[in-house]
Amino acid sequence: QVQLVESGGGSVQSGGSLRLSCAASGHRYFSYCMAWFRQSPGREREGIATIDRDGLTKYADSVKGRFTVSRDNIKNTLYLQMTSLKPEDTAMYSCAADPRFCQLSAGFAYWGQGTQVTVSS
Repeated sequence: QVQLVESGGGSVQSGGSLRLSCAASGHRYFSYCMAWFRQSPGREREGIATIDRDGLTKYADSVKGRFTVSRDNIKNTLYLQMTSLKPEDTAMYSCAADPRFCQLSAGFAYWGQGTQVTVSS
């Protein structure tokens, strides 16, 4: 019902910035909560940001003040603006969507395949 495709990942030096995008398709996308997660080898998937249908946002403490999540429902696109990047931000970043669930934890119904972000020092 909903397909998600991430883009914008890459390599950046510590302190740099990247903007990730998640293109969504599906007629119910506009009403879904959207989120960004990240996962590195050997670690659990971490919820880093959510944005609900009204644009209200939540952030994990690890990225608060550095990352900004937004959505453009006309373009059917979710964004994650990342600034002041640190080596510990290195991970595979995935977007997710759910018609009701909107928490910084696992439980979203739809997922993208992810885009790699690597931060060097």
